[in-house]
Amino acid sequence: MELRKRLPHKRMTTIKIKPLSVNACWQGKRFKTQAYKNYELEALAKIPRIKLPEPPYELRMIIGVSSSLFDIDNALKPWIDILQKRLGFNDRYIYELHVKKEIVKKGDEFIKFNILHLDV
Repeated sequence: MELRKRLPHKRMTTIKIKPLSVNACWQGKRFKTQAYKNYELEALAKIPRIKLPEPPYELRMIIGVSSSLFDIDNALKPWIDILQKRLGFNDRYIYELHVKKEIVKKGDEFIKFNILHLDV
């Protein structure tokens, strides 16, 4: 709820347009690269089993990257897909997402996350 205090909805710019799903952005089937397959296996092995609260969810993430050129949104879809695969939930129940990027030394990269129940 702290984000709502900092960014009240009445101060947000509203654009009347239907959001486009990432799935609607490309034609045909997309295939996982070997790098993504390796990343997925490593992440699945490192994510601990967590007892999730009841949905809907608020997902909080801090992404530690070594380059300020890294686009924060590039990490979201793969990580959320891996989280739902490991923890057995459907990401359609994520109603709120808070993401922060931190710049760290090369070799110190990380992803921190927490999945909370969201009162809607």
